[in-house]
Amino acid sequence: MEKFPEDTPALHADLIIHDAYVVTMDQKYRLFEKGAVAVANGIIVAVGNTRDVLERYGAARMIDGRKMLLMPGLVNTHTHSPMTIFRGYADDIPLKQWLYDHIFPVESAFVLPENVRLGTKLALAEMIRSGTTTFNDMYYHSDEVAGVVDKAGMRAVLTEGLIDFPVPNSPTPADALRFSEEMIQAYRPHPLITVGVSVHSVYSASSLVYQQAFELAGKYGVPFNTHLAETRWEFDLIMDRYGVTPARYLDDIGVLGKGLILAHAVHLTDSDMELVALRGAGVAHNPQCNMKLASGVAPIPRLLELGVTVGLGTDGVASNNDLDMFDEMRSCAFSHKITQMDPTVMDARTVLEVATIGGARLLGMDAQIGSLEPGKRADMILLDLNRPHAHPVYNLYSLIVYSLRGSDVHSVYVDGKPLMVNRELLTVDEADLFEQVEALARDISSHREELTAKKIGQAGVSR
Repeated sequence: MEKFPEDTPALHADLIIHDAYVVTMDQKYRLFEKGAVAVANGIIVAVGNTRDVLERYGAARMIDGRKMLLMPGLVNTHTHSPMTIFRGYADDIPLKQWLYDHIFPVESAFVLPENVRLGTKLALAEMIRSGTTTFNDMYYHSDEVAGVVDKAGMRAVLTEGLIDFPVPNSPTPADALRFSEEMIQAYRPHPLITVGVSVHSVYSASSLVYQQAFELAGKYGVPFNTHLAETRWEFDLIMDRYGVTPARYLDDIGVLGKGLILAHAVHLTDSDMELVALRGAGVAHNPQCNMKLASGVAPIPRLLELGVTVGLGTDGVASNNDLDMFDEMRSCAFSHKITQMDPTVMDARTVLEVATIGGARLLGMDAQIGSLEPGKRADMILLDLNRPHAHPVYNLYSLIVYSLRGSDVHSVYVDGKPLMVNRELLTVDEADLFEQVEALARDISSHREELTAKKIGQAGVSR
């Protein structure tokens, strides 16, 4: 931090957290053992050694960060937040069966506005408690999701999932497209919410739907999401139907490009990876979901070598089954090390980068968030190190990725505003929340047999 003469008057900040371990994730990867961050009007105005920051800034609100670690808030680049109401509903089965025999049918019956609000509220409580400050969501009734997110004060990219068959709030893809555009317009501008566009997958949506969605995203300059090459079944299906890989198919129909976020991207050939890099698309990596559904391990180390932007995601809890990004970081590191039989692959700093500034870059928000730097929004989390598993401290990146847990998060700030302090949620009311969710789960369970017999869509057909 810049030095100032001793007689320079102190500048005002709203909040200063001082004497903490500070992990910036800036371009120089600066670390401070006794560091401080000053915030004014939701913006970081100073980062440095505590002594230097306090020489220049004063604040009415001073937080003693001793025995704590301050770092950027985590960025969850792929999830389906209302699906918390289906946590544990259908486990230990392949993705195709999971989707068509269980998830699509239960969604058709229970994805109602009130249930979307309830599931989103539960998801936000879980994400805030485990240190996520920004998330990228794909689901239905995104207007209901937006209302809950706005009240909670989180940062989010919200998208309405486009798919070829009728969904809870859109009988046709054309209806979903119109709704998406209305949502984009309604939330432009919003300080925390960006509305993007998404298409479910190449096996559940036509090329026309993809092209129309791509055009809409380009018109407004917003993120465009899709699931791609998640399973071998999908890869083989698209190869049999079109004679090309899923990635090449997207390129052939003209939608593989900058701003496109590919969720999963497990089954990519060498030429696919080079094509994704060439076109400037990015990847949202979901290691735990990919392992749980036995989809495979995405070639993330190679994608990073090629310069592809990669973020980390949890996917929805119906297929993970949690939203804890600390747990996801650890799984990310370990899964790549064991599959490549190389302990140097996906080192701790790289994994943390993917979960913070890499995720921000994927969402087009890296000028605002993802690192602790002057001029950026004050999205940050404070972790309590007064724990046995947090000591001794040799390497802060290793400590974060391999030792710390979501439950160690002490306080969470978005735009400098506290969402949780000393583990007390301030913007999401958990009173009666769990009881409401369990009551809904009992209702869902009572209809399981009739829902399982219901067929939604037609597996393997892209219409």
